[in-house]
Amino acid sequence: MTSPISPIGGFSSVSGLSGLSGVTGGLKIGGLGGASETGSTPSAVGPNSDFASMVAKGLENVQAAQTKASDLAVQVADGRLQDPAQYTMASTEAALGLQLTMAVRNKAVEAFQEIMRMQA
Repeated sequence: MTSPISPIGGFSSVSGLSGLSGVTGGLKIGGLGGASETGSTPSAVGPNSDFASMVAKGLENVQAAQTKASDLAVQVADGRLQDPAQYTMASTEAALGLQLTMAVRNKAVEAFQEIMRMQA
């Protein structure tokens, strides 16, 4: 497993994310659905939340979805899974999570490149 990326210094919070739960329609994407998680870490939604922890939690959720889909694929191949639709749903969820992660990464890279062009 790779080591996590250290947070960018100078950015203590991201404001304006409290209304994000209405945008997703109640769907919890990477801890952004507004619902409190059952872990020991607090939910990362609000005007004083830490952006790095939101990104880390989102990546953990995508990785968990991919692991679940992989486990269900093995169960389908072995014939142990009674309902193959569970695998189909988990696989689709993992694929959508990966697509969302890649879209966010691409936008972050584009923003970084734009900032670098402004400084030159």
